[in-house]
Amino acid sequence: MSQQRGVNGLRFNQDQSCFCCAMETGVRIFNIEPLMEKGHLDVEQVGSVGQVEMLHRCNLLALVGGGSNPKFSDISVLIWDDSRDGKDKLVLEFTFTKPVLSVRLRADKIIIVLKNRIYVYTFPDNPTKLFEFDTRDNPKGLCDLCPSMEKQLLIFPGHKCGSLQLVDLCNAKPGSSSAPFTINAHQSDLGCLAVNQQGTLVASASRKGTLIRLFDTQTREQLVELRRGTDPATLYCINFSHDSSFLCSSSDKGTVHIFALKDTKLNRRSALARVGKVGPMIGQYVDSQWSLASFTVPAESACICAFGKNTSKNVNSVIAVCVDGTFHKYVFTPEGNCNREAFDVYLDICDDDIF
Repeated sequence: MSQQRGVNGLRFNQDQSCFCCAMETGVRIFNIEPLMEKGHLDVEQVGSVGQVEMLHRCNLLALVGGGSNPKFSDISVLIWDDSRDGKDKLVLEFTFTKPVLSVRLRADKIIIVLKNRIYVYTFPDNPTKLFEFDTRDNPKGLCDLCPSMEKQLLIFPGHKCGSLQLVDLCNAKPGSSSAPFTINAHQSDLGCLAVNQQGTLVASASRKGTLIRLFDTQTREQLVELRRGTDPATLYCINFSHDSSFLCSSSDKGTVHIFALKDTKLNRRSALARVGKVGPMIGQYVDSQWSLASFTVPAESACICAFGKNTSKNVNSVIAVCVDGTFHKYVFTPEGNCNREAFDVYLDICDDDIF
């Protein structure tokens, strides 16, 4: 992620009501609706930070050192408890022999991703290692975790190129190292993945970034193929709406795409689909569905995207948070109309400054 404003990493919390920034100057946490700063850790406390992960809206944060002036190593995950009095707010530390590439939290577990291995521990009291999963090279630390208490689904790249592994942490036996389910999602390596809030759907894109494929986590069958575009792109983020009616994605093309999942007839089809029989090369464009709506953000700035709260039955919103410090909110209708509702520079907002 870009360094223009000193932002090293951006993450939403589990219900996408907040986002946190890992920065050269520490950590900042923002509420989304309304947009306001909820808290920060300064560079004297934590140094420059490479990654930060929140747990819902509670007092615990997972930190990984990074950037130009780190206080903590990039091979350690530190748990910061902001509710503790005094200076000693670091309550847990997990240290490995290789850099930590990503961290995911849920109420009862912490997932730590290295380049070729994923660790699962109980959390936060007296952490115990439950699982260790080997993966193929995973330089982006791809991994997602369903936040639902009913379904503890963990997804990450499988051993085979382009494959996804799905593990139900409820049913897997502690100490086991093999994931029970594999989906052969793409022909080239995975570039981005996401699981919905309920743990029933998983979406993935390859490093080519032209297609997003949607799978049922029970049957492992492909449900739909969504086309972001025809030119290769690096996908930064895929996210589901809270009820899984829609999906959004962001990429280095500077476009945030919105797709319909519940009523896929809302998505656009290629004009060639009406022509009838076409050759095999063109056929792949005809079969996939194009986004029902899209909007642009600064192309040179990496961003994450998520769905906002529904204001009315027929109006939905998408939030894009960029590493250049900008915040974008667009509303869209099922017909594909998409309009900007809010724009702010979140890094310029002070504590509890409401816009």
